[in-house]
Amino acid sequence: MTKPQIWVAAVLVLFLLLFLLEENTNRSDEQKKPAPNMSTQMQQSSQSKTAEQLVSSLGCTGCHGADLAGTKMAPNLHKVKEFWSRDKLINYLRNPSSFMASDRFKNYKAQYPSVMMPSFSNIDVKELGKIADYLLEMKK
Repeated sequence: MTKPQIWVAAVLVLFLLLFLLEENTNRSDEQKKPAPNMSTQMQQSSQSKTAEQLVSSLGCTGCHGADLAGTKMAPNLHKVKEFWSRDKLINYLRNPSSFMASDRFKNYKAQYPSVMMPSFSNIDVKELGKIADYLLEMKK
């Protein structure tokens, strides 16, 4: 055999070894139970949470205050019943930017200029329903 033929044979043997190693690795990975992804974990953990826990874990208290009575960053949530039905509130939580054209939100934008309400479209609608029910039933 010539030197180029030896090199080609060596590369082919190396390629074959890597291919077999990769196949063996794929088989062992298939046998393992796949780990749930982050959104599945979030949904599973949020399904057992109360509305108060959801409000806290989603960061609502960071802007609206620990008692949701409002801060310099965001308005009071104790009066949402005056402005929202359950379905509209859920839709708002899923996509707040679609409501920004109304006069009320233009006033909010002027009052809280550097803050933007986040969208919770990645949260299960059932969980948003829990939050909406909680906010609509709050008294103060």
